[in-house]
Amino acid sequence: MGIIPLGTANDLARTLDIPMDLLEAADVIVGGSTRPVDVGTVNGHAFFNVASIGLSSDLAQGLDPVLKKRFGRLGYALAAIKVLAKAGHFKARILEKGTAITVDTYQIAVGNGVHYGGGNVVQEHAEIDDGHLDLYSLEMKNLWKLALMLRSFRAGTHGAWKEVRTAKCVEFDIETEVPMPVNADGEIVTSTPAHFKVHPSAISVFAPAR
Repeated sequence: MGIIPLGTANDLARTLDIPMDLLEAADVIVGGSTRPVDVGTVNGHAFFNVASIGLSSDLAQGLDPVLKKRFGRLGYALAAIKVLAKAGHFKARILEKGTAITVDTYQIAVGNGVHYGGGNVVQEHAEIDDGHLDLYSLEMKNLWKLALMLRSFRAGTHGAWKEVRTAKCVEFDIETEVPMPVNADGEIVTSTPAHFKVHPSAISVFAPAR
């Protein structure tokens, strides 16, 4: 697969160190160097970067396509402010390696790659070819504390905050009290209950030599 970065955030290209310049990105494809990468799935729907329940799904549903096309990342920011203003937490049951835990959370995200949401990092040591998924759950009492945590999300160190639960696994199951939409790489593709799974080295992508 060859990637030309024409999206809004281009997180997959960023993860694979593919240049944002279109001609340079085309040169990567012509160069012929490939890299095997993992693919995540949620209820059978594939994703490269991250799949989530909660805030990001609300954002995906509330983002006006016209606003997105006209303002790009600024459009995301404007939509995010609206989502945060009316966001509510929800109860979820996370099943991992046969163990279940119930959480009260604003968002659960499961990452396969490194970057998402315009440059946020799933986990500081995450790679798109490491053979596992990285989960985090936002379990703070005051959602506006996110403003203090923004830098850590950009660096992938948000797991250091006590309000953020993290886990690594090859498969997760997430159940909610009522069905909730699941956002995968910016699109609503399914709803809970959700089964997440990693497929190691599932596809080869043209990428700069490492």
